[in-house]
Amino acid sequence: MRAVITVVGKDMVGILAKVSGICADCNVNILEVTQSILQDMFCMIMLADTTDSTVAFGELSDKLETFGKENNLVIHAMHEDLFNSMHKI
Repeated sequence: MRAVITVVGKDMVGILAKVSGICADCNVNILEVTQSILQDMFCMIMLADTTDSTVAFGELSDKLETFGKENNLVIHAMHEDLFNSMHKI
C-alpha cells in the first residue's frame, strides 16, 4: 500500500531528514518527495510505500503527528486511495 505524507510548518534545518528517518525506522520506503519553501514556510509532500512497514499504519501516522507537534509542524499521513478520493473533481 502507498501513503501520502504532507508536512507544513516554519522552515528549519533537518525536517526532511527527520521525517524520512521516522519512515526508515518503520521500514517505510520513500518513493517520491516534493518540497518548497514559501517565504519562511516549509511545505513537503511524500509518496511512501508502506507494504513492508514494521508498524501498523495508525502507529506510523501517530509517530509522524507526534514529531510534528513537538516541532510546530502539521504532519498528516493518509492512504493513497483516501487522498485520491478527496482530490477527485
